[in-house]
Amino acid sequence: MPALHERARILDDEHAGTDLRGRFRLPAGVVYLDGNSLGALPAGVAETVADVVHRQWGSRLIESWNESDWWGAPTRVGDRIGRLVGAAEGQVVCTDSTSVNLYKSVVAAARMRPGRRVVITDPASFPTDLYVTEAAARDAGLTVERVSPADAAARAAELGADLALASYSSVDYRTGELWDLPALTRAVHDVGALVCWDLCHSAGVLEVDLDAHDVDLAVGCGYKYLNGGPGAPAFLYVARRHQDAFDNPIAGWNGHATPFAMAPDYVPAPGISRGRVGTPPLLSMLALEAALSAYDGESVADLRARSLSLTGFFLECVDAMLPGTEVVTPREPERRGSQVSLRHPDAYAVVQALIARGVVGDFREPDIVRLGFAPMYLTHGDVLRAAEHLHAVVEDREHEDPRFAARSTVT
Repeated sequence: MPALHERARILDDEHAGTDLRGRFRLPAGVVYLDGNSLGALPAGVAETVADVVHRQWGSRLIESWNESDWWGAPTRVGDRIGRLVGAAEGQVVCTDSTSVNLYKSVVAAARMRPGRRVVITDPASFPTDLYVTEAAARDAGLTVERVSPADAAARAAELGADLALASYSSVDYRTGELWDLPALTRAVHDVGALVCWDLCHSAGVLEVDLDAHDVDLAVGCGYKYLNGGPGAPAFLYVARRHQDAFDNPIAGWNGHATPFAMAPDYVPAPGISRGRVGTPPLLSMLALEAALSAYDGESVADLRARSLSLTGFFLECVDAMLPGTEVVTPREPERRGSQVSLRHPDAYAVVQALIARGVVGDFREPDIVRLGFAPMYLTHGDVLRAAEHLHAVVEDREHEDPRFAARSTVT
């Protein structure tokens, strides 16, 4: 469609200032729409990891804990992430996994709100969030209620002084719906409870503004839009006003006030360092630190504007090429994260057929074609090509090819 090609060109010209593909190493001929699952490789990361392996570890050995400040990496990297999620220095630590950090947050919140008995969370959350929340609540003597984010403010008001914590993802991982973080945070605070936000699908592409919205706790991973690589460590945010009261339920030596004193009794470190537990995975940690350099000099607000333009243009392309396709993601910009999800009865096979054409997205049960739009390395031209390939797959029924039906263990 010539009009769409011209529109893609115009939009790419308008957003040329945030075209950062040169900061990434992407395979030629691939349109990568899975950055919401595993981010692309930023330039410089491989070289950094090689330096860590060959020089810092291989040559300097244990001296690098001091010479290269390995010990300070969790808080140093945490502060870099903090700048992307609207947190002042000293409130984010890069440590452990999202699951472990969520466990810490739920138990710590229960201890900070003694006498309250209920945690509310989204029944459609990523399953691990549900599993961990249930386990942490059980250990802390709390009851979990599964309440949709759309109903959470009302339920918080009903629970009142019984509510200890509201724990939600800011973006629904299946649908891409962006929930109203400021409004729900205010509603929870109105009854004296705490809020914890999972930022796995927000950090780096949305203006989260944790400090500005008085968020209490937040967690998130480093391997999606932050591009830290598979298994990259996660992060934990504890607002400064809560840090003295944050009682980490996993008391490890890295979170001790004097870790090298080897004292037999635990005394928590001051500030955000009390969120640490064990020895950090330095190879992954330093790869993530190098990856975050891709954000140097960039505004999250500008990246959000580019993201909305990319997803909006993709919806425009789908409407023009595949009218009648069920779009699961909200069309309103203020309710849309950095992804578009479509519903199709053969969604898995559609995704596999797209991958065979060089358009990499992913599938979510039971019938969701999920496409993530990482604004730093995608163009409107990429978006149009992805839509054209999707049109070909569906219209020519390529997804019915038997080779696309067999499910792999990882999707």
